[in-house]
Amino acid sequence: MAAYYLFNLILYRVLPAIETNGTVLVSGGRLNYRFNTLYSNTFTLTLLAAGTFAQGADFPVWVFISENYLQLLTASILISYAIATFVYVRSFSVKAGNAENRELAAGGHTGNLLYDWFIGRELNPRVTIPIIGEVDIKEWCELRPGMMGWIILNSAWCAQQYRNYGYVTDSIICITVVQALYVVDSWWFEPAILTTMDITTDGFGMMLAFGDLVWVPFVYSQQTRYLSTHPLSLGPVGLAAMLSLIGLGFFIFRSANNQKNAFRTNPNDPSVAHLKYIQTKTGSKLLTTGWWGVARHINYLGDWIQSWPYCLPTGLAGYQIMAAGSLAEDAVGAFVMADGRQVIQGSAKGWAIPITYFYVIYFAVLLIHRDRRDDEKCHRKYGDDWEKYKKAVRWRIIPGIY
Repeated sequence: MAAYYLFNLILYRVLPAIETNGTVLVSGGRLNYRFNTLYSNTFTLTLLAAGTFAQGADFPVWVFISENYLQLLTASILISYAIATFVYVRSFSVKAGNAENRELAAGGHTGNLLYDWFIGRELNPRVTIPIIGEVDIKEWCELRPGMMGWIILNSAWCAQQYRNYGYVTDSIICITVVQALYVVDSWWFEPAILTTMDITTDGFGMMLAFGDLVWVPFVYSQQTRYLSTHPLSLGPVGLAAMLSLIGLGFFIFRSANNQKNAFRTNPNDPSVAHLKYIQTKTGSKLLTTGWWGVARHINYLGDWIQSWPYCLPTGLAGYQIMAAGSLAEDAVGAFVMADGRQVIQGSAKGWAIPITYFYVIYFAVLLIHRDRRDDEKCHRKYGDDWEKYKKAVRWRIIPGIY
């Protein structure tokens, strides 16, 4: 894992990058950001693709991941704990009016040690590494090792399914591809991260460190891990349904975010100049028409819709692994692995639903929680103007429902 992180840091430094300034901080300053995640992760994927082309499913990287999954998970957890503790201790060196524009997060210095360590005390912790240079820890962790790891783990489970059965099903390919597109989209629009709540409001602590480095790659890849052992086929109709659902969610998510970013960057842009808004006393403008007039977090709805095709291809999840020869090879519903063991659902059918569908449930809770936190933040910032805005845009995430 250390080599993987070092490799990512080297690519961050040596590959071409776009440099831009972040949003204005409370102190009035602005931090400079270096964006080249698309280049660095595309380079990594190219190397993995070349290795797979040369050695197929037996490419050592895929085999190593499958055989050392728990060790990799443990190492990632320890790294996230180490980083969270490091930035917490270092946050006490933040001084008012410092030239480095270091700031404490608004809700991250309550005096409660455990809470501040978890939620993040410093807003944008940075560290200077020899040869590598300055790295914004929060922005770097947000899109690089964890999001890249998500694609890598999915690919490893595809290879595992091939080693198990000699083929790869449309269900595991569908999930791997749509999740990869979701991740690549975040790399392509990397500068948009500067306007997100994670960057502008939340401190960097255990919550984000664990979420970025452990939760995203290891939890979000559970569906492909399941399918690597219990393969299912969607068929043309099922595949079309999944792609339609992901297309709808992606359209809402990306269109809404693009509209918001265009309006924030240049309100006179022809694509957003016609939109109506509320002018707040702070100088900010709150959109009341367009995507953001439909719901206050309409992008969350698109994001949640996209999560369903990640889980639906697993069906009524649950399986049993039977010893070789314990069932007839032509038993209905049985999958014979390369080592002779047979996989059936039997009485285990449905028991794994809480695991393979966990992402949909968890993501809904996460988005609702983020919406509530954002509502509190905006109420503090805009006061009466925010209440006026909420009357104009009634719905939080799902129009007509919530």
